[in-house]
Amino acid sequence: MIDELPTGPHKGRAAVSNTSGRFETTTRVAVDDGWGFDEDKPKLKTDISIDTARTALTRNSSPDIPFDRSLNPYRGCEHGCIYCYARTSHAYMNLSPGLDFETKLFVKKDFATTLERELRKPGYTPAPVMIGSNTDAYQPIERDFQVTRQVLEVLQAYRHPVAVITKSHLITRDIDILAEMAQDNLVTVAVSITTLDHKMANTMEPRASAPHRRLKTIETLSQAGIPVTVMAAPMIPTLNDHELENIFAAAREAGATSAAYILVRLPLELKELFQEWLETFAPHKTKRVMSLLSQSRDGHLNDANFHSRMTGTGVHAKLLNQRYHLACKKLGLKAADCKGFHLNTKAFKCPPKPGDQLGLF
Repeated sequence: MIDELPTGPHKGRAAVSNTSGRFETTTRVAVDDGWGFDEDKPKLKTDISIDTARTALTRNSSPDIPFDRSLNPYRGCEHGCIYCYARTSHAYMNLSPGLDFETKLFVKKDFATTLERELRKPGYTPAPVMIGSNTDAYQPIERDFQVTRQVLEVLQAYRHPVAVITKSHLITRDIDILAEMAQDNLVTVAVSITTLDHKMANTMEPRASAPHRRLKTIETLSQAGIPVTVMAAPMIPTLNDHELENIFAAAREAGATSAAYILVRLPLELKELFQEWLETFAPHKTKRVMSLLSQSRDGHLNDANFHSRMTGTGVHAKLLNQRYHLACKKLGLKAADCKGFHLNTKAFKCPPKPGDQLGLF
């Protein structure tokens, strides 16, 4: 845990507090001691640890997402997006889903080797693997550790289909791999754009690429022949959902060919963290935002139902869905669905290992 509990926002960080995780036996609460000191808070440094993963691929059978396997090179995410549902996973390590999630990161350093071992297992059947479904695989520490690039190199060598979702311009560094794989329909990329408002982005997702950089990312990838989906995610009632059409239009102009959206989800500790952020950065909207979210989640702030957790229920959610389909039709964007990525799975082949005897044919 961070030693000192902050009593307000820190520059470059989204979470306002370091609330205790649900598995901890003690609870920490920030309290004003009355001394009234107005000193600048110390800058919170990013602490990086090495994580050893026994497996690379995580399996799921969820009917509302278009993949059955995923991989995540990092735990925690320095982008610090306040709405990120992955925050709650930090509680499994007795760390806070708040500031700990943004500042205590774990790198799966030998991840590519672990993945290759799994791909070589007898009977392995290829299917599109999603990179970045939990934490962003192109968060800032990827510049130094390059675990994501190493993973892509393995997938490229094995001709394995892959889908990537990110909100980072850093993905363009790997355009040499992605463009080559795209020639055989082995890759698709989704770029998440939450808002076109730079000021809002700076507080809501402080260390992610700025909105104009994400649009540039779409343009760069598209020009290289890589299919790109724009993800307007998450949409938050009265805060950014009015931007849906503008986000899609800007992304379409940049080269996106398909689009998707997700209504914000607030599971477990995220409810408290998100409301704290609202009360700090948009206090005049807090009550309205939380009310509409509750109305869109059958009276709750989270809905685990496979058929409604991504889009919500109720009048507001229905209207948002209608706007989504109308915008896609107007702009000529394909509405993404949960039926799969339609990537090439027949090119998969294990390359020979050093010392293997070459085949005659």
